[in-house]
Amino acid sequence: MQLAVRDISVSFGARRALKDVTFTVPSQGRALLLGPSGSGKSTLLNTICGLQRPDQGEVQLGEHHLVGPDGLAGADQIRRGYMGIIFQTLRLISALDVRKNLLLAQRLQNGASDPDLVDATLARLGLGDKAQARPFELSQGEAQRAAIARALVVSPAILIADEPTSALDHANTQIVAQLLIEAAETAGASLLIATHDERLMPFFERRIDLVDGRVSA
Repeated sequence: MQLAVRDISVSFGARRALKDVTFTVPSQGRALLLGPSGSGKSTLLNTICGLQRPDQGEVQLGEHHLVGPDGLAGADQIRRGYMGIIFQTLRLISALDVRKNLLLAQRLQNGASDPDLVDATLARLGLGDKAQARPFELSQGEAQRAAIARALVVSPAILIADEPTSALDHANTQIVAQLLIEAAETAGASLLIATHDERLMPFFERRIDLVDGRVSA
């Protein structure tokens, strides 16, 4: 599905976090949203996912409007049905082990679970031996890979990631970047990653720079 972001502006009090942001990610395309800390990347991703209401503008995924003149109409249903989101924070349920978290994510998004896909995804991310671990038992890097696994197992139409490699060393950064690209290609999904990690640049065909809340694509 094509992602279209049009004229998005977001303010927090007197501070303008995003200013007339416009860009598209084509169906099955992949793009890197690159900018330093504080440039507005997380705010932009939250807006794209329907978690932050903008002052103006619209976000469209395929034929579905997440953000428009009427606010966040249907954003929850569209997000659950079409998006795999990798947040900076873990957002896994602490009472469940990693495997059960992934199975639950599948049930919530797809109505059914696919244990084989869960196990294969954990193995590919080097987390096969952590399937029964609780989230608080994971290292920072393991927790970040678990969050990536959760986004992959729902077979999304678009993968959206916020700093997915920030806690990873160079070898694991390459593994995760390639896995995200392969997963998006296998699912026929678009891929948008927001990061300040320039190690990801060689993996992406398109770069969108975000500086002081504005983009140059």
